[in-house]
Amino acid sequence: MENREVLLSVRNLVKTFPVKGGILGREVGSVKAVQDVSFDIYRGETLGLVGESGCGKSTLGRCILRLIEPTSGQVLFKGKNILDLGASEMRALRRNMQIVFQDPFASLNPRMTIEEILGEPLIIHKLANSREERRKIIYELLDIVGLRRESISRYPHEFSGGQRQRICIARALAVKPEFLVCDEPVSALDVSIQAQIVNLMQDLQKELKLTYLFIAHDLKVVEHISNRVAVMYLGKIAEMASAEGLYARPAHPYTRALLSAIPIPDPTYKKERVILQGDVPSPLNPPSGCHFHPRCPEARENCKQDMPMLKSSTKEADGHRAACHYANFEGNR
Repeated sequence: MENREVLLSVRNLVKTFPVKGGILGREVGSVKAVQDVSFDIYRGETLGLVGESGCGKSTLGRCILRLIEPTSGQVLFKGKNILDLGASEMRALRRNMQIVFQDPFASLNPRMTIEEILGEPLIIHKLANSREERRKIIYELLDIVGLRRESISRYPHEFSGGQRQRICIARALAVKPEFLVCDEPVSALDVSIQAQIVNLMQDLQKELKLTYLFIAHDLKVVEHISNRVAVMYLGKIAEMASAEGLYARPAHPYTRALLSAIPIPDPTYKKERVILQGDVPSPLNPPSGCHFHPRCPEARENCKQDMPMLKSSTKEADGHRAACHYANFEGNR
């Protein structure tokens, strides 16, 4: 990975949301949604981002695209910090950075036809000079995502969930982006349809040379599509490794607990489950030290006081890092 081109770099990204209360609406606290997150995404790869609900995955993805303004930090796209760009510069850059949302029905305007939905980004970015040219591009987009050309005059409610997500993917691809944030793009779909959408996204990645940040809570889907995986807990990166390394040798207790919960389609296979106690702590008041220590079955006294930093395994080429004082990169106990 070291010799590949870095397309996107996130450096010390922080996002806090103020919490207001009282009659005067004064700020009484803040929700620490994303806390000092840093990572790189290489051109042409898929970085999977996993974690429990409420850990900050979607907030991080939207901060990267500036759909939500970060509190501090840097987001470098091709070496340029996009947080320093003005409105007109940011609009031009959005051609290269798009998002596919979780709920395809909520993210499509029910009053617009498919022609209007797919034509809107072409109009905004002036990518077609006439309606005929615009319609030609829309037909090509429908072909790419596997929808019939007759769909152009229909409305979103006339499609199934999987077809609507294909429309959302086509809309994101209309401006020919290089980077896509996929915010749980299959979690709202039936299991039988999920595989079709994931396979479509993999095919499009190869054909159009796309780079993905793939956000999900389904670890099997992430394993299938990702080159590397980052595990997030309470706004921080707990572990990051190649997909093969993370699933074969999880170093962080939280990652091992997540992996132990993956169902195995073999009733005769027995595996040890790691049962976590309690719920995810509130980001309004995160625990001191390691945020995971109240639920960690292996926590020790210093875990309650000292915040662990991401540290690498002794195999530097592996790129395996974990934020745990007692990380075990060998994958055994």
